[in-house]
Amino acid sequence: MTSDELLSGAAANTRAPMGEGPMFMVFASLSMPQASLSRLIADTSKAGGVVVFRGFPGGSTKAFAEGLKRVVTDEGQEAHIAIDPRLFRAFKVEAAPTFVAAGREYELCDGLDCTSATPDHDRLTGNVTVEYALESFAGGKGPGAGIARVALTQLAKAP
Repeated sequence: MTSDELLSGAAANTRAPMGEGPMFMVFASLSMPQASLSRLIADTSKAGGVVVFRGFPGGSTKAFAEGLKRVVTDEGQEAHIAIDPRLFRAFKVEAAPTFVAAGREYELCDGLDCTSATPDHDRLTGNVTVEYALESFAGGKGPGAGIARVALTQLAKAP
């Protein structure tokens, strides 16, 4: 997969059908250790979630694409990567990784400088595994517990 293909796939994921936001997402940064980020992308993809990046480091699409190439291990993961600063604003994410399971469907605002109404959600920030975050949400019986259980099932089924 070329850098251009990775980048166009990630950019396309910002255009969710009918403005719907993802239900399970992990906010990430290319500044995270490569091994951790690679595992995070793989496991989030298996769980059916989306790994969200705020934007291009230093405004460089080339640097972003090259960084993604180092951490994306399977072509199927491309569909689970998005570049969307609106989600960072909506969920007030300041640190990566941050795991979020939304409690209900919601719509993303149309403009890249707007803020969406945030649905009830579960949230965990820190260097933990996708499985740990999902188990915490599912066991906590908060607003994102149902989505977390579905994602956990998908993660367990994935090869």
